[in-house]
Amino acid sequence: MARIAGVDLPRRKRTDIALTYIYGIGHTLAKEIVEKAEVDAGRRSDELTEAEVRRIREVIDQDYQVEGELRREVQMNIKRLKDLGCYRGLRHRRGLPVRGQRTRTNARTRRGPRRAMVRKKR
Repeated sequence: MARIAGVDLPRRKRTDIALTYIYGIGHTLAKEIVEKAEVDAGRRSDELTEAEVRRIREVIDQDYQVEGELRREVQMNIKRLKDLGCYRGLRHRRGLPVRGQRTRTNARTRRGPRRAMVRKKR
């Protein structure tokens, strides 16, 4: 089993698809990495040799920010927005949608499950 950037790649998956299991690597980036490392994208991840895994690991380490380093940067960016007190920072602080989505209906992912309305007694 190949281990890259602290993530065990799944077995029996194409190399380019297996790389997408690493945080910060999508389909486009995975194809780019495989090309730079000169590895056949169609080969299964459990068929990779140590040399190929090493080449992939080196390409990722040199050119891309992934996993913990990327998560840390994203969290620092959010913290900066909160500290500035800008609109986006306030939305993050309140747990509401940040990118202009409507909140009158929907937005349940950010706001959580609906709360029942309290009715007055007659």
